[in-house]
Amino acid sequence: MDELDRSIMGLLGADARMSVATLARRLKVARSTIQARLERLETTGIIAGYTLKLGENARQGRLRASVLLTIEPRAQAGILTRLKAIAEVERAYTTSGRFDLLLQIAAPSTQVLDQVLDQIGALTGVLSSESLIHLSTRIDRAV
Repeated sequence: MDELDRSIMGLLGADARMSVATLARRLKVARSTIQARLERLETTGIIAGYTLKLGENARQGRLRASVLLTIEPRAQAGILTRLKAIAEVERAYTTSGRFDLLLQIAAPSTQVLDQVLDQIGALTGVLSSESLIHLSTRIDRAV
């Protein structure tokens, strides 16, 4: 991956709907060059897809939380299988340090969030959990 690839991904990260012609114009290269680069980035798996990034207005009415889990040794596979069945669990990350898993949760109300947190805490193999409710987004550079 070179500087042109990184520039293409940076522009698409800001606006995934940007046309190939606009990318070529902004980067001052031929449209065919951009098209070839995009095809290579897609076939090599560097670009896995194009997506919609919701703004704050679309996220209103949804509570978000991070949940840190400490789990029993060798329980991770079973816990992850059960977490996949909980629709409010958007992402699960393995971590280093004090906690074993970090979950990203989104729920429509405090009642639903409370139920989900109880459900996660009751999973076999979960030793402890700590929840952090997201209040406002100050920086968002996620691509």
